[in-house]
Amino acid sequence: MDKIIVKGGHRLVGEVSVSGAKNAALPILASALLADGKSVYRNVPDLADVKTMLKVLGTMGCGTGRLDGARSDVCEVEVHGPITPEAPYDLVKTMRASVLVLGPLVARFGRARVSMPGGCAIGARPIDQHLKGLKALGADIHLTEGYVEATAKHLTGGTVNFDVITVTGTENVMMAAVLARGRSVLENCAREPEVEELARVLNKMGARIEGAGTSVITIEGVEALKPVEHAILPDRIEAGTLMVAAAITGGEVLVKRVVPEHLEAVILKLRETGCTLTTEDGGIRVKAPQVPHSVDVKTTEHPGFPTDMQAQLMGLMTVADGTSVISERIFENRFMHVPELHRMGADITIQGHTAVVKGVRTLSGAPVMATDLRASASLVLAGLRAEGKTDIQRIYHLDRGYERLEQKLRALGADIQRVKA
Repeated sequence: MDKIIVKGGHRLVGEVSVSGAKNAALPILASALLADGKSVYRNVPDLADVKTMLKVLGTMGCGTGRLDGARSDVCEVEVHGPITPEAPYDLVKTMRASVLVLGPLVARFGRARVSMPGGCAIGARPIDQHLKGLKALGADIHLTEGYVEATAKHLTGGTVNFDVITVTGTENVMMAAVLARGRSVLENCAREPEVEELARVLNKMGARIEGAGTSVITIEGVEALKPVEHAILPDRIEAGTLMVAAAITGGEVLVKRVVPEHLEAVILKLRETGCTLTTEDGGIRVKAPQVPHSVDVKTTEHPGFPTDMQAQLMGLMTVADGTSVISERIFENRFMHVPELHRMGADITIQGHTAVVKGVRTLSGAPVMATDLRASASLVLAGLRAEGKTDIQRIYHLDRGYERLEQKLRALGADIQRVKA
């Protein structure tokens, strides 16, 4: 098992490019099930979660692969011949996004058997809204021995009003509805850029989707889709993390391959901390003060401040010049990084779903343990600023969502390395 060692105190300077978006790549790879033939995807990040999704598709009988050499960011998924419409527990338990195959399988093959994903470290994330949507389109749903079994001779368009906003729920039902007979209306949908990206891919495949990126999506079902070639959009959360890396070190970094409108809430908060952010050469240049100003944050659904950036911003606030109040409104257990930041000298008090962060002059390097994907990123960021050495264990969490992060930070001047634990 690997770990990361960071020796802090180095100001980050230079240019860095953002990889493809994990949260767009996963549903898009699942959408390949909707058409016969070979789909080709570019700018696919080399991440543990992507590898898991490719394994899920492979166990079903799909041909999957990543090209080697200069085009290593290219993935191919080929659907032909008999498909085994099942996602087994041993894969779903490692990545709950595996449930995204449920909608495509029942829509295209009339049957799906997918392991229940259960909860995860940051809180329970049930799939009841996925099942509600599929039922509204005519699927029969049965829960047996820890699996969801969905069947339908054919799906029929209908109206789905999600009780809560759910990204993967919106995506799963949208993929099911594209092959349903008639018109479907999805209400209270997630508006994330990754939902828009999936709709863009489905429309390239021949679907008829309107309204993605708004709270109401309408879909006219079609009889069949065709395979597609598509380049995945940049990862806004990786971009935000790299921007905070510049900010916490008082650095100046051009983060390239960024879509600024996908990061408006993050950009606003970084400007409030005293950073200067300007668009330049297809990216955003961040020029940071030595000591950031404190800011208050409430996480919420897009286009609000993303929960996936909460831990990273908290890391920045640990060295701010005042007191910050950070409210987590999406997941009930997403302050697991706080005890680890305490080990580094941070002054943070938890009050229910709110963290009160009093900035300190310096952090101190310490042995810490990653507890989830974004928590691991916050510890890396804190280590960049801390005095001394920070030893971060359990970084397999980091590898689920960041492609070669330590290499990108090292190219900007960080003293960071991956070693065997």
